[in-house]
Amino acid sequence: MAPPRLTPVQTVGPFFGPALVRRELEQMVVAETRGTRITITGQICDGDGADVPDAMIEVWQANAEGRYDHPEDHQEKLLDPNFHGFGRFGTDANGRFRIVTIEPGAAPGPRTTLQAPHLNLSIFARGLLNRVVTRIYFPGVPLNETDEALNAVPADRRATLIATRDPAGALDSYRFDIFLQGARETVFFDI
Repeated sequence: MAPPRLTPVQTVGPFFGPALVRRELEQMVVAETRGTRITITGQICDGDGADVPDAMIEVWQANAEGRYDHPEDHQEKLLDPNFHGFGRFGTDANGRFRIVTIEPGAAPGPRTTLQAPHLNLSIFARGLLNRVVTRIYFPGVPLNETDEALNAVPADRRATLIATRDPAGALDSYRFDIFLQGARETVFFDI
């Protein structure tokens, strides 16, 4: 009798790029969008530090006023008809991504506190049966000191949520790398 054979490991995808990333979803801003434009570049890496070439990132954020384009956001802040706060981006063959958006304003948080300006990210990648969720915060923002979500993260791990100024870019350029596992793993929220 032959020994039992193990089923080979299978992962989800790759199907994000061809099926779900469309050019119109990669355009978060147009010429008429209000607010300061920013560019965020980064790379998604797995637990071994290898590039993840077929991942997908969904971005959800408030507009420059701090209001979400969502029916449940009843703030009296202005809505921008040229900004909906949603984008979908794929990684290239080297796991790199590029997001062009606007600086988000501070939105209300729990117990009427203000949240620090941030982008909400959902990451989908091969091997992940469920998305992982994280945030991008910005350096030097005073509200970072009181943001409830950011301060719920242990102090030694908060840096994984804060973008850095891109030394090769302009003042409006940031770098934010995402590590799915390992010693430098990005903090992910249980949502």
